[in-house]
Order: sequence, then C-alpha cells, then structure tokens
Amino acid sequence: MSLPLPSFYRAEDVPTLYVERGGLVADEALQYRDKHSIAPASEDSFRVAVFGIDCQVGFCHPDASLYVPGAVQDTQRSIEWIYRNLSQISGLYFSLDTHQVFQIFHPSWWVNEKGEHPAPFSVITAADVEAGTYRALYEQEASLEYCRKLEAAGKYVLTIWPYHTLLGGTSHALMPALMEATLFHSITREQQTHFEMKGRHPQTENYSVFSPEVKTLSRKSVGRFNRSFFDALLAYDRVYVMGQASSHCVLSSLQDMHDRVLATDPSLMSKIWILEDAMSPVTPPPLEPLPDSLNFPAIAKQALQSFASAGMQVTRTTEPMTLS
Repeated sequence: MSLPLPSFYRAEDVPTLYVERGGLVADEALQYRDKHSIAPASEDSFRVAVFGIDCQVGFCHPDASLYVPGAVQDTQRSIEWIYRNLSQISGLYFSLDTHQVFQIFHPSWWVNEKGEHPAPFSVITAADVEAGTYRALYEQEASLEYCRKLEAAGKYVLTIWPYHTLLGGTSHALMPALMEATLFHSITREQQTHFEMKGRHPQTENYSVFSPEVKTLSRKSVGRFNRSFFDALLAYDRVYVMGQASSHCVLSSLQDMHDRVLATDPSLMSKIWILEDAMSPVTPPPLEPLPDSLNFPAIAKQALQSFASAGMQVTRTTEPMTLS
C-alpha cells in the first residue's frame, strides 16, 4: 500500500537547513497513524530495515565541504519513499560520520617542509612521510605506519579531506527534512530510530560503517568490525541500503556486508536491497586522461553490478515494495 505524503512535507524544503519541527511532526503522525490504521512495528510478520549511510548535511547540502552532487535529489527520493512505505518499514538505522578537528585525514594533523598544513584533497603517501615531504604533528610513528598499512591494503591512499561532519556542528546532523521523516516513522510505528556513529578514532578512517580501514597501530587496536550493528541489521528479513556516497562510504559498507555474509551465511545475501537512485558517486577530478582509480561513477556502477551478481538485490525507490 502506497501511503500519502504528510501535509507538512514539501519537496522544495529538502535542501533547506532548519530546526526540525518536532511537535508539529509528532502531532500529525498520531493523526496519520489512526487515519490509516498503521500498526506498531512490533506486529510486523515480515520485518524491513532501512539502512541510511551518512545522510548528513556534510554530504547532502550544496554548501557543505564534501557535498556529493545529486545528494539533494537522492534525499528527496529517500524521504518520499519512506513516507509512502511507512506501514511496511519496521526500523530505521542511520550512520553518522563523526569527526573532530584533529584526525589523521584532516589538514590539522600534518605539515609540509615549510610548516604549512596540506590543502584539502592532497594525497599523502608513506613515501612522502619517509622523505619528509609531510610530517605528522601527532603520533608520528603510528601515522607513518598508518600510511603504509592503508596502501598495503590496496583500496586507498591517505587523502586529506576538508573538515567535515564535525561533532557538534551543523554538518554532522541528518538533513532536517529527513530527520522529520525519522521522527514521523518513530511515532507512527512506535519504533525508535537507531543512530550509529562512526569515524571517531583520530588515527584511522571509517569509510565503511562496519570497520575502519586500519585496525591496529603500534600493536594497539584502533578499531574493529562492528559485529553488533551488523547482526542487528541482518536480523531483519530485508535491509534497504541508501546514502552517500555510492563510490565511497556506501560502497565500503556494502563490501563489508558482502564479505561478512559470504564468510558466515551466504543465504543472507538476498536480504540486502540497494536503492540505486538514493545514492550518488563522488565527482571525479578534472584529469585527462582520468585514471580508473579516480573514475568514481564507474567504480560505483561496477560495484553495484558485482553486488547484484553476488546475490544482493538492486532496486529503485519507484519500484513497489513487495514483501515475501
């Protein structure tokens, strides 16, 4: 059953920053629940989770330092899909990329030979650190070890990102219109929304919601696979995945889900449904020729094809939600 959008929702407000209207949303949710005879999520016989990855101001607002082009439209489609399928969605789960100023991927962690902080989007290799081109201001031995281990894994080299999704700042929050949708769902389905913070350790990076890129430095743990969160999601009969960006944090999170499912119970792979029109890739740099490793739209497209071949379902917000 496709439900109507609530009266307070306006598509043109999706890219707008404002304080969520808690009281107004909750009051309408109570009326909406009664009018459409929506039962509590606890009564669902087929349980559906929505897993939103980093649907935050820092990636979804055009003025943000790491805005992903297309994220406004993705957010609008996601919100309207949640409202229309409200009675079939049992639980909402959102990751929150969570940082502070002094972290290994921020300019503040490093200086060059002149004592200058690197510009955003600079790349720092282990060779750069060994040659003294860049020097860590904190945890110097561990920082070099981090660069070496990151490169050895073959997925990334250390990229210096603009300050983003800082804890306590506006960019850390969900987009307000999406936050209102989570509140509306909570009231109508009598189900608390779950927020999972990631990326707080200063010495490693969390592209994936589930695990950091490097887990040990100087023989000490700096992170581990988030088994409890993974288990909570896969306890559902179906998990819809959306968020930003399809070439980075969504891709890495799906890869972790794929690898863990493959290693434990491959039959669970079909539980994972990817909303391909509710995510966008990072724009590639203006290089000619463009290296394959920086062709982010192609990387995202190839990854979705790979996940589909492995047994995940790739769908769109325009497709009816048929539960079985």
